[in-house]
Amino acid sequence: MAMFLSKTSPALGPSRSSISISRGRPASQATAARVFIESTLRVTFVSVQSHILTIARLVHLDFHWALVCCTTGFQFQQTSKPVNMSLDELRKNLSNVDRRLIEMIAERQHIVADISKTKLSSGAGTRDYAREKDVLNMGRDHAAELGIDPDLVENFLQMLIRTSLETQERERVVAEGKGDGRRVLVIGGAGKMGRWFVDFFASQGFATTIADTTIEDGPAQFRNWTDAGVDFDVIVVAAPLAVSGRILAQLAVLKPKGLVFDIGSLKSPLIDGLKELRAAGCKVASIHPMYGPGTRLLSGRHLIFCDVGDAEATAAAKELFAATMVEQLDMGLDDHDRLIAYVLGLSHALNIAFFTALAESGEAAPKLAQMSSTTFDSQLLVAAAVAQDNPHMYFEIQNLNKFGLGPLDALCEAAGRIRETVASGDEEAFVKLMQKGRDYLAQRRQ
Repeated sequence: MAMFLSKTSPALGPSRSSISISRGRPASQATAARVFIESTLRVTFVSVQSHILTIARLVHLDFHWALVCCTTGFQFQQTSKPVNMSLDELRKNLSNVDRRLIEMIAERQHIVADISKTKLSSGAGTRDYAREKDVLNMGRDHAAELGIDPDLVENFLQMLIRTSLETQERERVVAEGKGDGRRVLVIGGAGKMGRWFVDFFASQGFATTIADTTIEDGPAQFRNWTDAGVDFDVIVVAAPLAVSGRILAQLAVLKPKGLVFDIGSLKSPLIDGLKELRAAGCKVASIHPMYGPGTRLLSGRHLIFCDVGDAEATAAAKELFAATMVEQLDMGLDDHDRLIAYVLGLSHALNIAFFTALAESGEAAPKLAQMSSTTFDSQLLVAAAVAQDNPHMYFEIQNLNKFGLGPLDALCEAAGRIRETVASGDEEAFVKLMQKGRDYLAQRRQ
Protein backbone atom coordinates (compact mmCIF):
# COMPACT_ATOMS: atom_id res chain seq x y z
CA MET A 1 0.00 0.00 0.00
CA ALA A 2 1.36 3.41 -0.90
CA MET A 3 0.75 6.91 0.39
CA PHE A 4 0.52 9.68 -2.21
CA LEU A 5 1.60 13.30 -1.86
CA SER A 6 -0.20 15.38 -4.49
CA LYS A 7 0.99 18.91 -5.15
CA THR A 8 -2.42 20.54 -4.99
CA SER A 9 -1.77 23.04 -2.21
CA PRO A 10 -1.28 26.61 -3.49
CA ALA A 11 1.73 26.85 -1.19
CA LEU A 12 3.41 24.16 -3.24
CA GLY A 13 2.89 25.76 -6.66
CA PRO A 14 0.42 25.65 -9.58
CA SER A 15 1.56 22.52 -11.49
CA ARG A 16 0.19 19.05 -10.77
CA SER A 17 2.37 16.05 -10.07
CA SER A 18 2.61 13.34 -7.46
CA ILE A 19 5.11 11.16 -5.72
CA SER A 20 4.56 7.95 -3.81
CA ILE A 21 6.35 7.09 -0.59
CA SER A 22 6.04 3.37 0.07
CA ARG A 23 5.56 2.31 3.65
CA GLY A 24 8.35 0.09 4.95
CA ARG A 25 10.67 0.45 1.94
CA PRO A 26 14.17 1.96 1.98
CA ALA A 27 14.03 5.72 2.08
CA SER A 28 15.00 6.31 -1.53
CA GLN A 29 11.38 7.45 -1.77
CA ALA A 30 11.98 10.06 0.90
CA THR A 31 15.06 11.19 -0.98
CA ALA A 32 12.93 11.39 -4.11
CA ALA A 33 10.52 13.59 -2.17
CA ARG A 34 13.32 16.02 -1.50
CA VAL A 35 14.35 16.02 -5.18
CA PHE A 36 10.70 16.55 -6.11
CA ILE A 37 10.46 19.57 -3.81
CA GLU A 38 13.67 21.14 -5.08
CA SER A 39 12.94 20.58 -8.76
CA THR A 40 9.33 21.72 -8.76
CA LEU A 41 9.88 24.74 -6.52
CA ARG A 42 13.26 25.59 -8.10
CA VAL A 43 14.77 26.49 -4.71
CA THR A 44 17.16 24.78 -2.34
CA PHE A 45 15.67 22.57 0.32
CA VAL A 46 16.78 24.87 3.12
CA SER A 47 14.51 27.53 1.62
CA VAL A 48 11.34 25.41 1.91
CA GLN A 49 11.29 24.79 5.64
CA SER A 50 7.90 26.49 5.84
CA HIS A 51 6.44 23.78 3.56
CA ILE A 52 7.57 20.86 5.70
CA LEU A 53 4.64 21.14 8.10
CA THR A 54 2.22 21.18 5.17
CA ILE A 55 3.88 18.08 3.73
CA ALA A 56 3.74 16.38 7.11
CA ARG A 57 0.02 16.97 7.45
CA LEU A 58 -0.70 15.65 3.95
CA VAL A 59 1.06 12.34 4.64
CA HIS A 60 -0.01 12.20 8.30
CA LEU A 61 3.47 12.65 9.77
CA ASP A 62 4.43 14.87 12.68
CA PHE A 63 6.72 17.80 11.84
CA HIS A 64 9.86 16.31 13.38
CA TRP A 65 9.76 13.07 11.41
CA ALA A 66 8.82 14.86 8.19
CA LEU A 67 11.92 17.00 8.59
CA VAL A 68 14.10 14.01 9.39
CA CYS A 69 12.79 11.94 6.49
CA CYS A 70 13.16 14.77 3.97
CA THR A 71 16.67 15.69 5.11
CA THR A 72 18.20 12.31 5.83
CA GLY A 73 16.22 9.91 3.65
CA PHE A 74 15.86 6.94 5.98
CA GLN A 75 13.02 4.43 5.80
CA PHE A 76 9.93 5.05 7.88
CA GLN A 77 6.71 3.30 8.81
CA GLN A 78 3.23 4.84 8.75
CA THR A 79 3.66 5.15 12.54
CA SER A 80 6.34 7.81 11.74
CA LYS A 81 8.95 6.11 13.93
CA PRO A 82 12.19 4.44 12.72
CA VAL A 83 12.41 0.78 13.73
CA ASN A 84 15.12 -1.86 13.88
CA MET A 85 17.91 0.65 13.30
CA SER A 86 21.38 0.02 14.63
CA LEU A 87 23.26 2.54 16.77
CA ASP A 88 25.58 3.30 13.85
CA GLU A 89 22.61 3.95 11.57
CA LEU A 90 21.00 6.24 14.13
CA ARG A 91 24.24 8.14 14.56
CA LYS A 92 24.59 8.45 10.81
CA ASN A 93 21.10 9.91 10.60
CA LEU A 94 21.91 12.30 13.42
CA SER A 95 25.06 13.44 11.63
CA ASN A 96 23.01 14.07 8.49
CA VAL A 97 20.60 16.23 10.48
CA ASP A 98 23.55 18.10 12.02
CA ARG A 99 24.98 18.79 8.58
CA ARG A 100 21.60 20.06 7.43
CA LEU A 101 21.42 22.35 10.45
CA ILE A 102 24.82 23.78 9.55
CA GLU A 103 23.65 24.37 5.98
CA MET A 104 20.56 26.13 7.33
CA ILE A 105 22.75 28.35 9.51
CA ALA A 106 24.83 29.21 6.45
CA GLU A 107 21.65 30.06 4.55
CA ARG A 108 20.57 32.24 7.47
CA GLN A 109 23.87 34.11 7.39
CA HIS A 110 23.43 34.83 3.68
CA ILE A 111 20.04 36.34 4.47
CA VAL A 112 21.60 38.34 7.32
CA ALA A 113 24.12 39.78 4.86
CA ASP A 114 21.28 40.88 2.58
CA ILE A 115 19.45 42.42 5.54
CA SER A 116 22.61 44.29 6.51
CA LYS A 117 22.92 45.77 3.00
CA THR A 118 19.25 46.76 3.01
CA LYS A 119 19.59 48.48 6.39
CA LEU A 120 22.65 50.37 5.21
CA SER A 121 20.96 51.59 2.04
CA SER A 122 17.78 52.62 3.89
CA GLY A 123 19.53 54.17 6.89
CA ALA A 124 17.85 51.80 9.35
CA GLY A 125 19.56 51.05 12.66
CA THR A 126 21.61 47.90 13.10
CA ARG A 127 19.71 46.53 16.06
CA ASP A 128 15.95 46.05 16.26
CA TYR A 129 15.03 44.93 19.78
CA ALA A 130 11.36 44.40 18.90
CA ARG A 131 12.34 42.06 16.06
CA GLU A 132 14.71 40.14 18.34
CA LYS A 133 11.91 39.70 20.87
CA ASP A 134 9.56 38.42 18.16
CA VAL A 135 12.18 35.90 16.96
CA LEU A 136 12.81 34.59 20.48
CA ASN A 137 9.09 34.36 21.30
CA MET A 138 8.44 32.56 18.01
CA GLY A 139 11.24 30.14 18.82
CA ARG A 140 9.92 29.39 22.30
CA ASP A 141 6.36 28.91 21.07
CA HIS A 142 7.40 26.65 18.21
CA ALA A 143 9.68 24.67 20.51
CA ALA A 144 6.77 24.03 22.85
CA GLU A 145 4.65 22.82 19.91
CA LEU A 146 7.36 20.34 18.94
CA GLY A 147 8.04 19.17 22.49
CA ILE A 148 11.51 20.73 22.60
CA ASP A 149 12.91 22.62 25.59
CA PRO A 150 12.11 26.32 24.89
CA ASP A 151 15.24 27.42 26.78
CA LEU A 152 17.41 25.33 24.45
CA VAL A 153 15.87 26.94 21.38
CA GLU A 154 16.07 30.45 22.86
CA ASN A 155 19.76 30.03 23.71
CA PHE A 156 20.44 28.75 20.19
CA LEU A 157 18.59 31.66 18.61
CA GLN A 158 20.41 34.15 20.84
CA MET A 159 23.74 32.83 19.55
CA LEU A 160 22.51 33.23 15.98
CA ILE A 161 21.27 36.75 16.70
CA ARG A 162 24.59 37.69 18.28
CA THR A 163 26.49 36.37 15.27
CA SER A 164 24.14 38.27 12.96
CA LEU A 165 24.72 41.49 14.89
CA GLU A 166 28.49 40.99 14.70
CA THR A 167 28.23 40.69 10.93
CA GLN A 168 25.97 43.73 10.58
CA GLU A 169 28.03 45.90 12.94
CA ARG A 170 31.28 44.99 11.19
CA GLU A 171 29.82 45.78 7.76
CA ARG A 172 28.37 49.07 8.99
CA VAL A 173 31.71 50.14 10.48
CA VAL A 174 33.38 49.43 7.14
CA ALA A 175 30.63 51.04 5.05
CA GLU A 176 30.44 54.16 7.21
CA GLY A 177 34.19 54.32 7.67
CA LYS A 178 35.36 57.63 9.10
CA GLY A 179 38.91 57.12 7.89
CA ASP A 180 38.94 58.09 4.22
CA GLY A 181 42.70 57.60 4.25
CA ARG A 182 43.25 59.76 7.34
CA ARG A 183 46.25 58.80 9.45
CA VAL A 184 46.17 57.38 12.97
CA LEU A 185 49.05 56.57 15.32
CA VAL A 186 48.47 53.99 18.05
CA ILE A 187 51.16 54.26 20.73
CA GLY A 188 51.28 50.84 22.36
CA GLY A 189 49.71 49.35 19.25
CA ALA A 190 51.33 45.93 19.69
CA GLY A 191 49.58 45.36 23.02
CA LYS A 192 46.26 43.55 23.30
CA MET A 193 44.01 46.60 23.47
CA GLY A 194 46.35 48.57 21.24
CA ARG A 195 45.98 45.91 18.57
CA TRP A 196 42.19 46.06 18.94
CA PHE A 197 42.26 49.78 18.16
CA VAL A 198 44.64 49.27 15.24
CA ASP A 199 42.21 46.76 13.70
CA PHE A 200 39.23 48.96 14.50
CA PHE A 201 40.70 52.00 12.77
CA ALA A 202 41.97 49.97 9.82
CA SER A 203 38.44 48.63 9.26
CA GLN A 204 37.22 52.21 8.96
CA GLY A 205 39.72 53.12 6.28
CA PHE A 206 42.36 54.84 8.39
CA ALA A 207 46.02 54.52 7.47
CA THR A 208 47.33 53.05 10.72
CA THR A 209 50.81 53.40 12.19
CA ILE A 210 51.98 51.42 15.22
CA ALA A 211 54.51 52.52 17.82
CA ASP A 212 55.54 50.00 20.46
CA THR A 213 58.74 49.17 22.34
CA THR A 214 58.27 45.46 21.58
CA ILE A 215 58.54 45.78 17.79
CA GLU A 216 61.29 46.66 15.34
CA ASP A 217 61.19 49.62 12.98
CA GLY A 218 59.54 48.90 9.66
CA PRO A 219 56.85 50.16 7.29
CA ALA A 220 54.25 52.04 9.36
CA GLN A 221 55.73 50.80 12.63
CA PHE A 222 58.21 52.28 15.06
CA ARG A 223 59.92 51.10 18.22
CA ASN A 224 60.11 54.68 19.54
CA TRP A 225 56.91 56.63 19.09
CA THR A 226 58.73 59.95 18.78
CA ASP A 227 60.34 58.68 15.57
CA ALA A 228 56.87 58.45 14.03
CA GLY A 229 56.31 62.18 14.56
CA VAL A 230 52.96 63.73 15.46
CA ASP A 231 51.58 64.55 12.02
CA PHE A 232 48.48 62.38 12.43
CA ASP A 233 44.76 63.00 12.40
CA VAL A 234 44.32 60.83 15.49
CA ILE A 235 46.81 59.74 18.14
CA VAL A 236 45.77 56.98 20.55
CA VAL A 237 47.78 56.42 23.72
CA ALA A 238 47.33 52.71 24.55
CA ALA A 239 50.54 52.21 26.54
CA PRO A 240 50.72 50.91 30.14
CA LEU A 241 49.40 53.36 32.73
CA ALA A 242 52.81 53.88 34.31
CA VAL A 243 54.19 55.43 31.11
CA SER A 244 51.04 56.83 29.49
CA GLY A 245 51.14 59.91 31.71
CA ARG A 246 54.66 60.76 30.52
CA ILE A 247 53.69 60.18 26.89
CA LEU A 248 50.76 62.58 27.23
CA ALA A 249 53.05 65.20 28.76
CA GLN A 250 55.56 64.78 25.93
CA LEU A 251 52.79 65.13 23.37
CA ALA A 252 51.78 68.41 25.02
CA VAL A 253 55.25 69.76 24.25
CA LEU A 254 55.06 68.59 20.62
CA LYS A 255 51.55 70.05 20.18
CA PRO A 256 50.00 67.69 17.62
CA LYS A 257 47.16 69.18 15.57
CA GLY A 258 45.06 66.03 15.46
CA LEU A 259 42.80 64.47 18.09
CA VAL A 260 44.64 62.86 21.03
CA PHE A 261 43.03 60.46 23.49
CA ASP A 262 44.10 57.79 25.96
CA ILE A 263 42.33 54.52 26.74
CA GLY A 264 43.57 54.14 30.33
CA SER A 265 41.71 52.01 32.88
CA LEU A 266 42.54 54.72 35.44
CA LYS A 267 42.67 58.47 35.02
CA SER A 268 44.50 59.48 38.22
CA PRO A 269 47.98 58.81 36.75
CA LEU A 270 47.03 60.62 33.53
CA ILE A 271 45.37 63.79 34.80
CA ASP A 272 48.52 65.94 34.71
CA GLY A 273 49.36 64.93 31.14
CA LEU A 274 45.78 65.48 30.00
CA LYS A 275 45.72 68.93 31.58
CA GLU A 276 49.03 69.83 29.93
CA LEU A 277 47.65 68.86 26.53
CA ARG A 278 44.57 70.96 27.18
CA ALA A 279 46.70 73.94 28.28
CA ALA A 280 48.80 73.59 25.11
CA GLY A 281 45.67 74.03 23.01
CA CYS A 282 45.57 70.43 21.79
CA LYS A 283 42.37 68.52 20.98
CA VAL A 284 42.34 66.05 23.86
CA ALA A 285 39.84 63.49 25.09
CA SER A 286 39.98 60.52 27.46
CA ILE A 287 38.11 57.25 27.05
CA HIS A 288 37.94 53.89 28.82
CA PRO A 289 36.70 50.82 26.90
CA MET A 290 34.84 48.60 29.37
CA TYR A 291 35.56 45.50 27.32
CA GLY A 292 38.52 43.31 26.51
CA PRO A 293 40.64 42.82 23.39
CA GLY A 294 38.68 39.71 22.40
CA THR A 295 35.45 41.68 21.96
CA ARG A 296 33.95 41.44 18.48
CA LEU A 297 30.47 42.85 19.08
CA LEU A 298 30.14 46.20 20.87
CA SER A 299 26.39 45.94 21.39
CA GLY A 300 25.76 45.79 25.14
CA ARG A 301 29.32 46.97 25.86
CA HIS A 302 30.18 50.29 27.49
CA LEU A 303 32.64 52.96 26.43
CA ILE A 304 33.29 55.71 28.99
CA PHE A 305 34.14 59.24 27.87
CA CYS A 306 35.73 61.36 30.59
CA ASP A 307 35.41 65.13 30.48
CA VAL A 308 38.79 66.87 30.28
CA GLY A 309 37.35 70.27 29.41
CA ASP A 310 37.28 69.91 25.62
CA ALA A 311 33.73 69.21 24.47
CA GLU A 312 34.67 69.40 20.79
CA ALA A 313 37.40 66.77 21.16
CA THR A 314 35.10 64.49 23.15
CA ALA A 315 32.45 64.78 20.42
CA ALA A 316 35.08 63.93 17.79
CA ALA A 317 36.11 60.84 19.78
CA LYS A 318 32.48 59.74 20.09
CA GLU A 319 31.99 60.13 16.35
CA LEU A 320 34.69 57.52 15.74
CA PHE A 321 32.37 54.93 17.34
CA ALA A 322 29.10 56.20 15.87
CA ALA A 323 28.79 53.24 13.48
CA THR A 324 28.97 50.74 16.35
CA MET A 325 26.31 49.77 18.88
CA VAL A 326 28.50 50.53 21.91
CA GLU A 327 26.80 52.34 24.79
CA GLN A 328 28.56 55.66 25.34
CA LEU A 329 28.74 56.94 28.93
CA ASP A 330 29.85 60.39 30.07
CA MET A 331 31.74 60.68 33.36
CA GLY A 332 34.00 63.03 35.29
CA LEU A 333 37.63 62.06 35.87
CA ASP A 334 37.32 61.74 39.67
CA ASP A 335 34.00 59.88 39.44
CA HIS A 336 35.59 57.47 37.01
CA ASP A 337 38.40 56.32 39.30
CA ARG A 338 36.17 56.17 42.39
CA LEU A 339 33.71 53.86 40.64
CA ILE A 340 36.41 51.86 38.88
CA ALA A 341 37.89 51.07 42.29
CA TYR A 342 34.80 48.89 42.81
CA VAL A 343 34.03 47.79 39.25
CA LEU A 344 37.58 46.62 38.51
CA GLY A 345 39.64 46.91 41.70
CA LEU A 346 37.25 45.06 44.00
CA SER A 347 36.26 42.38 41.48
CA HIS A 348 39.90 41.73 40.58
CA ALA A 349 40.93 41.50 44.24
CA LEU A 350 38.07 39.12 45.04
CA ASN A 351 39.12 36.71 42.31
CA ILE A 352 42.81 36.97 43.19
CA ALA A 353 41.93 36.16 46.81
CA PHE A 354 39.80 33.22 45.63
CA PHE A 355 42.45 31.53 43.50
CA THR A 356 45.20 32.38 46.02
CA ALA A 357 43.25 30.59 48.76
CA LEU A 358 42.80 27.59 46.46
CA ALA A 359 46.45 27.55 45.37
CA GLU A 360 47.63 27.64 48.99
CA SER A 361 45.04 25.17 50.29
CA GLY A 362 47.13 22.10 49.54
CA GLU A 363 44.19 20.55 47.68
CA ALA A 364 44.91 19.34 44.16
CA ALA A 365 43.00 21.20 41.45
CA PRO A 366 41.89 18.01 39.61
CA LYS A 367 40.42 16.62 42.84
CA LEU A 368 38.43 19.80 43.45
CA ALA A 369 37.24 19.79 39.85
CA GLN A 370 35.81 16.28 40.25
CA MET A 371 33.52 17.35 43.08
CA SER A 372 32.82 20.94 42.05
CA SER A 373 29.42 22.60 42.41
CA THR A 374 27.59 25.03 40.16
CA THR A 375 28.68 27.99 42.32
CA PHE A 376 32.28 26.81 42.44
CA ASP A 377 32.42 26.26 38.68
CA SER A 378 30.99 29.72 37.96
CA GLN A 379 33.45 31.43 40.30
CA LEU A 380 36.34 29.35 39.01
CA LEU A 381 35.54 30.34 35.43
CA VAL A 382 35.82 34.05 36.25
CA ALA A 383 38.90 33.56 38.44
CA ALA A 384 40.63 31.56 35.71
CA ALA A 385 40.11 34.42 33.25
CA VAL A 386 41.61 36.88 35.75
CA ALA A 387 44.58 34.58 36.39
CA GLN A 388 45.35 34.47 32.66
CA ASP A 389 45.37 38.25 32.24
CA ASN A 390 48.26 40.70 32.56
CA PRO A 391 49.39 40.79 36.23
CA HIS A 392 51.32 44.04 35.74
CA MET A 393 48.22 45.80 34.45
CA TYR A 394 46.18 44.43 37.34
CA PHE A 395 48.75 45.75 39.81
CA GLU A 396 48.57 49.18 38.20
CA ILE A 397 44.79 49.20 38.57
CA GLN A 398 45.16 48.47 42.28
CA ASN A 399 48.24 50.56 43.04
CA LEU A 400 47.75 53.70 40.95
CA ASN A 401 44.14 54.43 41.89
CA LYS A 402 43.97 56.94 44.72
CA PHE A 403 40.56 55.49 45.62
CA GLY A 404 41.79 51.89 45.49
CA LEU A 405 42.37 51.07 49.16
CA GLY A 406 38.78 51.79 50.23
CA PRO A 407 37.21 48.81 48.42
CA LEU A 408 40.12 46.56 49.48
CA ASP A 409 39.55 47.51 53.13
CA ALA A 410 35.83 46.85 52.69
CA LEU A 411 36.59 43.41 51.22
CA CYS A 412 38.86 42.50 54.13
CA GLU A 413 36.29 43.73 56.63
CA ALA A 414 33.50 41.76 54.96
CA ALA A 415 35.60 38.58 54.96
CA GLY A 416 36.38 39.15 58.65
CA ARG A 417 32.69 39.55 59.50
CA ILE A 418 31.83 36.34 57.68
CA ARG A 419 34.54 34.49 59.59
CA GLU A 420 33.35 35.96 62.88
CA THR A 421 29.71 34.94 62.37
CA VAL A 422 30.74 31.40 61.40
CA ALA A 423 33.22 31.02 64.29
CA SER A 424 30.68 32.28 66.84
CA GLY A 425 27.79 30.27 65.42
CA ASP A 426 25.74 33.43 64.88
CA GLU A 427 23.28 32.22 62.27
CA GLU A 428 21.09 35.31 62.56
CA ALA A 429 24.00 37.64 61.69
CA PHE A 430 25.00 35.39 58.80
CA VAL A 431 21.46 35.40 57.40
CA LYS A 432 21.32 39.19 57.67
CA LEU A 433 24.50 39.49 55.60
CA MET A 434 22.95 37.41 52.83
CA GLN A 435 19.63 39.24 52.97
CA LYS A 436 21.39 42.61 52.78
CA GLY A 437 23.31 41.45 49.74
CA ARG A 438 20.17 40.08 48.11
CA ASP A 439 18.36 43.39 48.56
CA TYR A 440 21.30 45.37 47.18
CA LEU A 441 21.75 43.16 44.12
CA ALA A 442 18.01 43.24 43.39
CA GLN A 443 18.39 46.98 42.67
CA ARG A 444 20.68 46.14 39.75
CA ARG A 445 17.78 44.55 37.87
CA GLN A 446 15.55 47.60 38.23
